[in-house]
Amino acid sequence: MTTQYSLLLCVLNILVFSVLQIKGTTKIPGIVVFGDSTVDAGNNNQIPTLAKSIFLPYGQDFEGGKPTGRFCNGRLPTDFLSELLGIKHSIPAYLDPAFGIEDFATGVTFASAATGYDVVTSNVLAVIPLSEQLEYFKEYQKRLTSFLGKDMAVKAARGSLYFISIGTNDFIENYFTLPGRSSHFTVDEYENFLLGIARNFLIELYSLGARKLALAGLPPSGYLPIAKTVNHVSGRPSLEELNKAGKDFNVKLQNLLACLSKELKGIKLVYADIYNPLLHIIQNPDRYGFENVEEGCCGTGKIELGILCESACTDPSKYAFWDAVHPSEKVYGIVANILMNKTVAQLLK
Repeated sequence: MTTQYSLLLCVLNILVFSVLQIKGTTKIPGIVVFGDSTVDAGNNNQIPTLAKSIFLPYGQDFEGGKPTGRFCNGRLPTDFLSELLGIKHSIPAYLDPAFGIEDFATGVTFASAATGYDVVTSNVLAVIPLSEQLEYFKEYQKRLTSFLGKDMAVKAARGSLYFISIGTNDFIENYFTLPGRSSHFTVDEYENFLLGIARNFLIELYSLGARKLALAGLPPSGYLPIAKTVNHVSGRPSLEELNKAGKDFNVKLQNLLACLSKELKGIKLVYADIYNPLLHIIQNPDRYGFENVEEGCCGTGKIELGILCESACTDPSKYAFWDAVHPSEKVYGIVANILMNKTVAQLLK
């Protein structure tokens, strides 16, 4: 590559990045995402795990009817947020070979379905732990520096929105299902253990340049179709216990974010409430045009997800849940709009 061509490419990269900064109605140039299946756009497709959804009916309502590895019939909350911010229609998975740094510069997800704060949770289905997602982010920063130049890469890091959605699997896949953690921690102690991991993760992200961060709380897990299905199995927690764990954890999470907001100079750190919007949809389905909030659209709707999801209902827009665990695209769109107005808006001030 000639010196003149290298210089031209550098100038073009800077111009493109500058345009992206003023595109739409936002000053946020990109979205960087960490977490689990609620925000994984296909990273698990590239690793040896059973936690995959790279087959129909998953993705049937995504652009071109293409299954991408998203655990949904269409787009995820972060895809909708990206569009609402005027950035792009969807956010690609970092490990997807179909995309490059020019795509990731304005939005990328390092999330891995079935993971959690706790490394033990990620080991259950051999997925990417949060610590490894952070290592991929560091690699990404080096690639972004080569693509944009050091100064623009630093500016991108400080200006981007960081969205983290994780923690549900730590309870429904790990603590309330496997004997290990529950034999060593009370629910309260385990919540504190997870919050310690969350604290360290946020501090490290801050040290790497992140300044605008939104951290999602837990959903009302007791309302998930799979939770209702297995509720009567001996030894399983009650639906009330699942919901209480979520609510208690969310309160502690908000307290943690308030403390870190005071400790870390220049940070904008907000709590993204998932629990109440989802609960309101479930308890008021008619208001949102849903006919079924008890079962998922795929299979029987009671227990299927992933490889067990072989067929789907006729109209997913009538269902609050796509499979036995994950909300439908319609719900994600509703929640994203709420998050945009109540959460992300705080980061744009």
